[in-house]
Amino acid sequence: MKLSNPQADIFVPDSALTPEEALRRVTHLCVVAHQDDIEIMAQSGISDCLDRPGKAFGGVVVTNGAGSPRTGAYASFTDEQMQAVRRKEQRAAAGLGRYSIQLQLSHRSADVKRPGHAGVAQDLATVFSSCRPEVVFLHNPADKHDTHVGVLLRCLEAILALPEERRPARILGCEVWRDLDWLPDPDKVALDSGRHPELARKLLAAFDSQISGGKRYDLAAIGRRSANATFYASHATDTMASITWAVDLTPVIRNGGPSVLDFTAALVARLGADVAQRLGNLG
Repeated sequence: MKLSNPQADIFVPDSALTPEEALRRVTHLCVVAHQDDIEIMAQSGISDCLDRPGKAFGGVVVTNGAGSPRTGAYASFTDEQMQAVRRKEQRAAAGLGRYSIQLQLSHRSADVKRPGHAGVAQDLATVFSSCRPEVVFLHNPADKHDTHVGVLLRCLEAILALPEERRPARILGCEVWRDLDWLPDPDKVALDSGRHPELARKLLAAFDSQISGGKRYDLAAIGRRSANATFYASHATDTMASITWAVDLTPVIRNGGPSVLDFTAALVARLGADVAQRLGNLG
């Protein structure tokens, strides 16, 4: 497998497979901006592949992780040292979760946030043309982190460049740096993140450079999943122990579908209409 960046990392936990074979068998693909984004937002996909024979999870991290905040033991680390640590942590998580393949493309965040970067486009084209996943987990278009949104847009560009029959069957935009609890209920996709709870904790704990470095993503991600499950329905008992919210972006990748901007604006408008209707009914 040829990737554009010499610093890119290809890890196949099952050494009996070539990278091409490992990617080809992926049924659940998650493409994200940073190391640990996969484990924050795609626990349901990881669980699906552990629980169902014939399913395989694949992870792709697009950026190099150089700009992460750091304190404590990592306070003096250079960007180059932090990249090496985060690359190793992501490999460890892929091994724990028994991923089929873990790719780290190692692009600069600045290159991902602007359209037209040849290396980013080439690598994402390689990924999406080399597998036929049933579902792809991406960042959601209302995320407030610019790099997350940039990765989402570059992924959609790569997918839309494929013939429609070669595009993934389903695209889900998942919460990280802005949750999706605000979505009207008909627009929410509830991803069951409560399976394999001990593995979920270990996956998040693999990223010590973030946790010890001053960001308790381990506590925050699991807490948000639990809160989502409890606050989902006010007049019903919980049906899942943990939920990650997602929005179905599949219409955006269909010929004649809405642009991602129009699609997201419509979601926000439906929220406004829901709030206005409730206030009007009860006022």
